[in-house]
Amino acid sequence: MVRITWMLKSSGKVDGDTAFKTVEVKLCYAPISQVDRPWRKTHNELSRDRSCPHKIVSKPYDKIPQSLNWTIDRETPTGTYFVRAYGTDVNGQEVAYGQSSDAEKTTNLFSVEGISGRHTSLDIASICFSVFSFGSLLVFLVKEKRKAKLQQLK
Repeated sequence: MVRITWMLKSSGKVDGDTAFKTVEVKLCYAPISQVDRPWRKTHNELSRDRSCPHKIVSKPYDKIPQSLNWTIDRETPTGTYFVRAYGTDVNGQEVAYGQSSDAEKTTNLFSVEGISGRHTSLDIASICFSVFSFGSLLVFLVKEKRKAKLQQLK
């Protein structure tokens, strides 16, 4: 579980908070999780940035500090992440953002270990069923050969 808190900085460069209508909080890949993965590439133009594909929440903007306890989804892939909050205007365009990490994205990062979905019991069951199906096939083939020999002898 991750505790996320956001609010508008008093030194914000946007004209106060009048431009904000909603706040979108997203889970973003840290640079170490973007290496050799162009589909996670960071881009300076926010509309083209692909480093934040995991939406956490979208809420109407409120002037008071907001917070949320978020449980990481089972489908979240293994990686190193940080959290980013986007302030969006009436048209849904990102006006500003803030993030839990520094500008170089080297601090306040956290790792997620993805769930593969495979367990030892599942592996054992699949081996047992495979052996059973192969054995059934062999028994069927032997019976058919015997039946064919008996019909030839008649």
